[in-house]
Amino acid sequence: MLKNTTPAEFKVVIDHHICRRCKRCLQNCSFGVYSFADRVVPDNSKCVACQRCVGYCPEGAIEITSNPAAFKYSANWTPEHRKNIWKQAEQGGMLLTGMGCDLPYPILFDSMLLDACQVTNPSIDPLREPMELRTYLGRKPDSLQVETGKDGKLKSKTPFEPQIKLEVPIIFAPMSYGAVSLNTHKSLVMAAKEVGTVMNTGEGGLHKDLYSYGDNIIVQVASGRFGVHAEYLDAGVAVDIKIGQGAKPGIGGHLPGEKIGMEISKTRMIPIGTDALSPAPHHDIYSIEDLRQLIYAIKEATNYKPVSVKIATVHNVASIASGIVRAGADIVYLDGFRGGTGASPTVIRNHVGIPIELALAAVDDRLRQEGIRNQASIIAAGSIRSSADAAKAIALGADAVAIGTAALIALGCRVCQMCYTGKCAWGICTQKPELTARLDPEEGAERLTNLLRSWALEIKEMLGSLGVNAIESFRGSRERLRGVGLDKQTLDILGIKPAGR
Repeated sequence: MLKNTTPAEFKVVIDHHICRRCKRCLQNCSFGVYSFADRVVPDNSKCVACQRCVGYCPEGAIEITSNPAAFKYSANWTPEHRKNIWKQAEQGGMLLTGMGCDLPYPILFDSMLLDACQVTNPSIDPLREPMELRTYLGRKPDSLQVETGKDGKLKSKTPFEPQIKLEVPIIFAPMSYGAVSLNTHKSLVMAAKEVGTVMNTGEGGLHKDLYSYGDNIIVQVASGRFGVHAEYLDAGVAVDIKIGQGAKPGIGGHLPGEKIGMEISKTRMIPIGTDALSPAPHHDIYSIEDLRQLIYAIKEATNYKPVSVKIATVHNVASIASGIVRAGADIVYLDGFRGGTGASPTVIRNHVGIPIELALAAVDDRLRQEGIRNQASIIAAGSIRSSADAAKAIALGADAVAIGTAALIALGCRVCQMCYTGKCAWGICTQKPELTARLDPEEGAERLTNLLRSWALEIKEMLGSLGVNAIESFRGSRERLRGVGLDKQTLDILGIKPAGR
């Protein structure tokens, strides 16, 4: 085996003057960084900066810093390029990573600003006046006919397709049981029930303990069909067909066999210890017509519950979304190239796909031009980091947004990007019992509930400043956005004006 010559990425500094030698760092580190020989000794090469040891050191004696190893400067051959080549020269394999793209591509949300009312159009105080964040996901009718009932009130004569009611325009993104722990799923679904929204199971099926939360769950059908059976399809309020994922467009998934224990084996319906491989394509979908067959097969199997189709945002995303809507989908889920993942080849995560901001604007435009925007709702995902990102996505045309990484950060994730190792020190992306026990579902649900309610309050404040009292009235209102420092072509695609105009 070749010797590892790659410099450590991080340096662990211990203040031995205040260290009480309690060995709590040894107990909490799941990556084997620490050993004890008269005093705590760190192995810098194993540190991933998950910060677990820092958070649980009773004396605050540990500090993790970037390794100041000096590299000869080169604008072309960055330290990251050199480290990657050294790793591949030693190991002879693909570089894997977790979470979303971390390269410094422009973040368009940060170059968009919202409008606000001043003199002629009064703002609204959300603390004293009604403010509606409720939204409905699903197919809407082309027109609406009403009649007066016996009680004198107007009521609709037009039948509606089944809808998913959200009290806040935010859902929890698909994260499979296997990629994340059962306690993570419990935290997500309990928070979804408390707030009045939904979580998506991801492609790993649904644990039997969570079937009782079906009113707050969207179940997913992916290319591997893991855990898919009649009871599962009927368990949630909707079914999501996963075609692509923002962090790895065009490729399949892989859950290592060491993560397939008894419970995951039962849930996914695969043997214990076998790798769970999701093929890149669905082997029964090679055209829009094939997709339509699956959509309507699922609808018939579930008494016509809403069906969503999740795709990665790629260059021709608007045409793809149009075909998906015409194939009968009730929801189009757009996952931008910064979307998170439990495991992906680094080269795919960092270099394939397009930003959610551009894709969302293009899809909304295309569906409006074709007169079919009402036939499907749009969910935007792919690194929604704050309530401001959510509001801007809705202004660009989304009906709701989905958060994955933000939800995990609320649970304690430090974004060390080592999800694929199964050693998550915070009990989030692991199946090791001693680690999963670190995440209390009750506490996790409270954290997630607090996050969504905080974002809801902030969205209400933003709507109030705009003089808008309902999120439905704000959807697609690009005239309330302005771009700062964006070129004309980008502004044209986004459909917004430059600041000052």
